[in-house]
Amino acid sequence: MVLNKDTAQKTAELLLQINAIKLEPENHFTWASGWKSPIYCDNRIILSYPAIRNYIREEIGKQVEQLYGKPDVIAGVATGAIGIGILVAEYLGLPFIYVRPEAKSHGRQNQVEGQLEADQTVVVIEDLISTGKSSLNAVDALEKAGANVKGMVAIFTYGFDTATENFEDKKTTLHTLSDYEHLAKLAAETGYIKENELKTLMTWRENPSQWKQ
Repeated sequence: MVLNKDTAQKTAELLLQINAIKLEPENHFTWASGWKSPIYCDNRIILSYPAIRNYIREEIGKQVEQLYGKPDVIAGVATGAIGIGILVAEYLGLPFIYVRPEAKSHGRQNQVEGQLEADQTVVVIEDLISTGKSSLNAVDALEKAGANVKGMVAIFTYGFDTATENFEDKKTTLHTLSDYEHLAKLAAETGYIKENELKTLMTWRENPSQWKQ
């Protein structure tokens, strides 16, 4: 759920500007899952642009405070949200931890890295939401470690129905700076894509796992 429309439009504009999001409606990208897609998002590129990463850091930080007050800890989801999570924690003056996809097989065998006490309140920071499974896996790990997870704030979501269902099933709130609708609308209005290409983007989003160019 987008909290602020102006922020959603500005964030989409910045992500397109630095090619953190690429749109290729006439071609396609292949995701790690094997899905074919006319869009590819890599928000880690944000970290290479100081002014933009500061904007993202501050907007997420403000939303965390607006939605949840100040939690005890900020958690980033490895690996994509470690960098932005640290920036948000620094902005809010809070401790930072991060969550691995699974526990290490050696050493202390941690899945949650950093200092976390039982019953501490945590807000999770994510860079990108697709199906939501990896993000909610991090929530599960934090709860098993005794954390009280207040919710999640992410930079961008594709807005898949399956993600909405997964978050609802987990009873975890999700807010994002921007989303697919704002991105597609902006891309069409600014001439980044043509009208027929906008139709391709919206068709893909309806059934991404079965989409064929």
